[in-house]
Amino acid sequence: MFRFENSIYLYGLAFIPVLILFFVATWYYRKRALNRFGNPDLLEQLMPDWSRYKHTVKFILLVATLAFLIVGWANPQWGSKKEKVKRKGIDVFIALDVSRSMLAQDISPSRLDRSKRFAQNLVDQLKGENLGLILFACNAYMQVPLTTDYAFARMFVTTANPGMAPSQGTAISEAITLSEQSFPEENQKHKALIIISDGEDHDGEAVSAAATAKENGLLTFTIGVGEASGSFIPVRQGGREDYLRDRTGNPVKSQLNEEMLREVAQAGGGDYFNLLAGSDEVMKALKTRIDAIEKRELELRSFTEYESYFQYFIGVGLILLILEFLLSYRKNKYLGDKDIFAT
Repeated sequence: MFRFENSIYLYGLAFIPVLILFFVATWYYRKRALNRFGNPDLLEQLMPDWSRYKHTVKFILLVATLAFLIVGWANPQWGSKKEKVKRKGIDVFIALDVSRSMLAQDISPSRLDRSKRFAQNLVDQLKGENLGLILFACNAYMQVPLTTDYAFARMFVTTANPGMAPSQGTAISEAITLSEQSFPEENQKHKALIIISDGEDHDGEAVSAAATAKENGLLTFTIGVGEASGSFIPVRQGGREDYLRDRTGNPVKSQLNEEMLREVAQAGGGDYFNLLAGSDEVMKALKTRIDAIEKRELELRSFTEYESYFQYFIGVGLILLILEFLLSYRKNKYLGDKDIFAT
């Protein structure tokens, strides 16, 4: 299959007829001016080295140069391979907790940093699925709609931080509800939600939201981050390190709520995993469960690989330009007495 990658540049070829008309017109007026100046035969004797045809030859070379450069600029390509690819998979949303409690450092370097690292690896492991990213704290926010642009999803995971949530708190039910609303309507059972959180749920509706989502075909998995013993939440205030404090001035201690996360996963038909068990083990077990979900045909795409040939046209154009530059208007000493256009 032949095509031009940038076919719009071919409109430049429309200038060639204009140049030809301009050349013919100037040649005509030049000839009239010489006839007025004197007898053509006499003028030819006065200019013995002047070539009658080299103006035309040089112009043809310039026009050919322009044509080849324009065609090269449009990048002619030839398709070398064509195939149809059927892709099957599921729709998966990753919901990442970015509340301030995730800044606790009971696991190194912090709950949030460990969660982001796990989420990035999760994106790599789930290539082939449609992936999306939701950030949540007091409310849930869609960051990446379902996509197969995995680099794009990883970029947003990398930049996730509590500052991206205008209001603080933890409302896991908001993440579940938002994901339900964001799946395609035709997808009734090929979808999953993976929640990565410390489980500090402040609205108490996460379990019921997960149960409702399960009735609609959504499986909810939860990943616990942190330790049950908990840790204080570091913050910077007035340019110095401190801990988040309550209204009485006491430091706030955040603890992993495994029981609540287990209940959410159970109500949502999924499983609960603790990140302290090891990222690789959790990833392997989670991927096994995701792979067990019935796949659906996500899309049918036709791919064609093209090979570019612009360099050949550009090369020929430059060679013709060099020839035009080297070609003088004077007669060739070897062909000076010959008419190469005579028949």
